[in-house]
Amino acid sequence: MTAPTVKTPPEAFDLAVETLIIGAGACGLIAALAANEAGQEVLVIEADAVPSGSTALSAGLIPAAGTTLQKAAGVKDSAAQFAADIQAKAHQENNQHLVDLLAQNAAPVIDWLTETHGLPFSLVDDFDYPGHSSRRMHGLPTRAGSELIDTLRSAAERAGIDIICERRAETLYFADGSVHGIAAQRPDGGIETIGCDKLILACNGFGGNRSLVSKHMPQIEDGLWFGHDGNRGEAVLWADQIGAATEHLEAYQGHGNVAHPHGILITWATITEGGVQVNAAGERFWNEAQGYSEAARAVLSQPDGEAYAIFDGRIAAIARQFEDFKRAEAQGAIKSAETLEGLAHALGLPALALCNTIADIPQNSSDRFGRSFGDTALCAPFCGVRVTGALFHTQGGLRVDTSARVMTKDGSSIPNLYAGGGAACGVSGSSDSGYLSGNGLLAAAVLGSIAGSHKFERLADITLHTK
Repeated sequence: MTAPTVKTPPEAFDLAVETLIIGAGACGLIAALAANEAGQEVLVIEADAVPSGSTALSAGLIPAAGTTLQKAAGVKDSAAQFAADIQAKAHQENNQHLVDLLAQNAAPVIDWLTETHGLPFSLVDDFDYPGHSSRRMHGLPTRAGSELIDTLRSAAERAGIDIICERRAETLYFADGSVHGIAAQRPDGGIETIGCDKLILACNGFGGNRSLVSKHMPQIEDGLWFGHDGNRGEAVLWADQIGAATEHLEAYQGHGNVAHPHGILITWATITEGGVQVNAAGERFWNEAQGYSEAARAVLSQPDGEAYAIFDGRIAAIARQFEDFKRAEAQGAIKSAETLEGLAHALGLPALALCNTIADIPQNSSDRFGRSFGDTALCAPFCGVRVTGALFHTQGGLRVDTSARVMTKDGSSIPNLYAGGGAACGVSGSSDSGYLSGNGLLAAAVLGSIAGSHKFERLADITLHTK
């Protein structure tokens, strides 16, 4: 891997474009759609052979308050309540201006993608996500991020937006306080230089850069890396070289419910609907209601960094709306039995301990960990899956203003450099515990749309020449 560098601009570029976007994940493609509608000439470059990124590895769910879909379902919600939920989960550590920006613009983005570009979003209305006071998760039919990225790519192609794959940006051309372009490596090892008036960094975070993970978040460095290997941290590495401000680089989204060794995400609905996690001794070890991000550390703290999610047939029926869960069933990761003793045998757990653990779950009260349960007890058929903790994506990154422009350490904004998604600092506070479900795609969708649509003045001191 070539370390990202910053250089002075060449005399001429191989090609030039008005708006250049690095990364064809959800953030980059949404930015491209917005920029195209704003009348900008757009080019997206992507390091992979086909667009996928972290979006494809997610459930593809975007939280938004006040959408047309919510209103049609009779769900009462507001941007103010959404913002309050974000801050409550993050222990009030976020920049309030950024929180308000995301909360207020999420619904318009969902409505725009639905009405203008035909994305078939629907509301997840049969279970609650931790920390959200209303049902505000929006996803496509399969509840799979791969469907989201494929649908966005199709929308971009219909709009005539150019997407060039197998081009990894490695050099940022920067001078006189502004971006002039980039250099990208081709599959044959050759280098192409691309000039631009406006650059949007949609290249996600640094979870795939093990040295940066070790430096900024050592508590998760031994966890399974479940994100995209292309997330190498170009944005934050460039930031150090151009005086851009970064924030909350120790924040990340983990997940403690990844089927092991299958490597398949198991929806947290298996827990929120009344399931629990136990260790190899068949005993619970924490308050699972805190959230799936915190679950990564909790599970990794157990022997061999493993645990078991225990639920039942009723919950499994809810989980099957997620394509990943059905895939886990097809691969045999999900075990089921008519008795807890049978499930314990299938999972290799001590039967008596597991039976006692499930019997100890209270109804309509709280347990010794502080978790509250309702009146629906787990019942046959019983289900379980062995899981481990994983790092999904980083949440810290470049500090941006309300136009998604990258800010410098002195508080000013770089006029033609924008960032969104994992390249920008999110709204998860300073740790894993501040992550509210959907925060990653929330920042990708909203900051992407703002960065793309923002009007900019072509800088007089930037004259792009092509070879």
